[in-house]
Amino acid sequence: MIRLLGIDHVVLRVRDLDRMVRFYCDALGCRVERTREELGMVQLRAGRSLIDLVSVAGEIGRRGGAAPGGEGRNMDHFCLRVEPFDRDALLAYLVAQGAVPGKAKIRYGAEGFGPSIYVTDPEGNVVELKGSPEPDYIGED
Repeated sequence: MIRLLGIDHVVLRVRDLDRMVRFYCDALGCRVERTREELGMVQLRAGRSLIDLVSVAGEIGRRGGAAPGGEGRNMDHFCLRVEPFDRDALLAYLVAQGAVPGKAKIRYGAEGFGPSIYVTDPEGNVVELKGSPEPDYIGED
């Protein structure tokens, strides 16, 4: 039997590696953990997980075909757990970073219902920022 513990890493194929590194580090608080120039990859630390950014022109990125764009993406979204989740401060911070966040809503996630905000990175990938669960909340998301 397999027992899953959580997300280890997510790999995003990207057109502009430098711009994406700046967004994930400056706007979302990741940090560069490793760079593999021979593969066209930068690995970013996101709490206990990694976000790997691979250039569509690099060895790994070429395997995926056409670059993500307006007509298609590599995934719907991925979710990063954030703490603390101060809705107003988080929204103001994202706007100050040049991002256009969606409305904060209560949504269901791995730990139950809790607040979350969607934001789109510079290449169209949707990132959900999720706060701690609200144990007394019962409802639909």
